[in-house]
Amino acid sequence: MSENCIFCQIVAGEAPSAPIAETDSTFAFMDIQPGSDGHLLVVPKRHSTDLRDIPADDLAAVAVESQRIATHAFDAWGADGVNLLNCCGAEAWQSVFHFHMHVIPRYRDKDRDRLRLPFEPGVRGDQELIVGLAASIRESLSHG
Repeated sequence: MSENCIFCQIVAGEAPSAPIAETDSTFAFMDIQPGSDGHLLVVPKRHSTDLRDIPADDLAAVAVESQRIATHAFDAWGADGVNLLNCCGAEAWQSVFHFHMHVIPRYRDKDRDRLRLPFEPGVRGDQELIVGLAASIRESLSHG
């Protein structure tokens, strides 16, 4: 537990939350700044700052629990879709530095869904840049 982490405090029962589900290694609760009706978070109970330092077993547990909860959003809330989202780093919109997965139900009814795409799907990127980026990440991956 990180003593100044609000999510660690929520997991420990020291800060208020609207809990959804709990497993041995995860805790799920409603997001207090929702992008849509039913927006919730799934966190590992053990503190990890972000995607770069979460142990693989905690990451897997969060992913599986996020999937389990997301499948219920369709029947429980009449969702038309679901986004799973992780933000890693301040420039990627991470605002609480305890790894978490957003489970965001999506609705055709925009009164229930306030999210908008931050990019334009269907707009092709620069192919030369894409190929170069693929090569550089393959190189990095080959070194561990």
